[in-house]
Amino acid sequence: MSPVYLYDLAGLAGAAAAIRAALPAGVELLYAMKANPDPGILRTLAPYVHGFEAASGGELRHLAEVLPGTAPAALGGPGKTDPELAAGLAAGVRRFHVESPTELCRLGLLAQARGVVADVLLRVNLPVPVDGAVLVMGGRATPFGMSPEQARECARLDLPGVRVRGVHAHLGSGLSAPAAAGVARAVVDWAVAELDAHEVNVGGGMAVDYTDPETRFDWVGYGAALDELLSAYPDRTLRIEPGRAMTVYCGHYLTEVLDVKEAGGEWFVVVAGGTHHLRTPAAKQHSQPFTVLPRPDWAYPFARPVTGSGPVTIVGQLCTPKDVLARVSSADLIGGPGRIAVGDTIAFGMAGAYAWNISHRDFLMHDPPEFRTGRLTDPSTDLYR
Repeated sequence: MSPVYLYDLAGLAGAAAAIRAALPAGVELLYAMKANPDPGILRTLAPYVHGFEAASGGELRHLAEVLPGTAPAALGGPGKTDPELAAGLAAGVRRFHVESPTELCRLGLLAQARGVVADVLLRVNLPVPVDGAVLVMGGRATPFGMSPEQARECARLDLPGVRVRGVHAHLGSGLSAPAAAGVARAVVDWAVAELDAHEVNVGGGMAVDYTDPETRFDWVGYGAALDELLSAYPDRTLRIEPGRAMTVYCGHYLTEVLDVKEAGGEWFVVVAGGTHHLRTPAAKQHSQPFTVLPRPDWAYPFARPVTGSGPVTIVGQLCTPKDVLARVSSADLIGGPGRIAVGDTIAFGMAGAYAWNISHRDFLMHDPPEFRTGRLTDPSTDLYR
C-alpha cells in the first residue's frame, strides 16, 4: 500500500462538540489553522468554532478557498508583510494580532489608505511563569509579541486606521489544564489592570501527551476555571485558540513495512514514506505512537522477515539517519503480537496535527501520501489493496 493519511472526521466532530460544550458560553473558541489546514478538517470544525486564526497570507487564501465567505477571526504570526496585512484587510479579518509597535504603525497606514479601521489585539510577552510548558513562547526574551512597556505605549497612541481592542498572549505550549488556567488568569488580570482591555485572547497550548495517547486535556476543568474568570470580569470578551489539542487525535498515518533487518544487535524496520510525510517525531524528538496491523497473507515464496528480540527502530526511506519515526523494545511493541514483519501495516496515531503540513515533503522527491476519510477499524479503508 502507498502511505495514507486517514482522518476520522466524524470523531473530530464529536470531539469538537465536546470541547465546545465544556466551555462557558462567554468564551469564544477559535481554531489555529497552522495545526492542520486540511480542507476536510476546516469544514468539519466550522460549525463548532467561532472562527479561524490564520498566520500568513497563504492561510488567508486557503481559508477563502475552502470556506468562501468566512472572514478570518484573527490574523497572527510574527513578520507580517505589507501584502499580508493588506490581504487581511481585504479579507475582513476581525482581529489583527499585532506583534510590535512598527507593525501597528504599518497596519494603520494600510488601513487608512483603504479607508477602514483595523481592530487590533496587542500581542504581549508577559513575564508570567509557564511551568510545565513543552514549548515556551513568552515569559522571557523571545521573538514573539511586544514587551508590557511597549504594549502600554501602543495602547496610548491615537493612530488613525487602527483601534486597539485588547490583548493577545500565547505564552507556552504543552500546558495542563490547571497550568493553562493559571496563565489565563494572569494574562486577563494584567490586561484589565494595565490596559483596561475589553477583549483578551489567551492563546492555546493545551497539553498533548504522545507517550500516552489515551490521556486528554481536561477541557471540563479548564472550562470551569474560565467560567470563574468570566465571573470576575463579566464585561470582557475571552477567547482561546487551540490547534493541536483539537485535531491531533483524529489522524493516522498508515504505511507498509518494506524491510526488516538486524544490525549490531538492533532491529531496523524500514517503512514506505518517513519523516518527509510525518515530520512530528523528528520535530519533537519523540517516538510516534503506533499500532501494528499484521498482513493476512504473504505473496513471496521465501520466509517473511520478522523482528527478533532487542531494540527496534522504525525508519523511513530517506537517505539520512535522522529519518526515525519510533524507537521501541521488541518486548514492548504497541498493539502488535510482539513482532513486526515485512508486509505489515504500521498505523501511526496522533497524526492529525503538525504532521504532513510541516513535513519536508520534497526531500528525495518521493510520492506524497494519499488522503482518506474514515476510522482505523473501518474495513472500507482497504488497507491491503
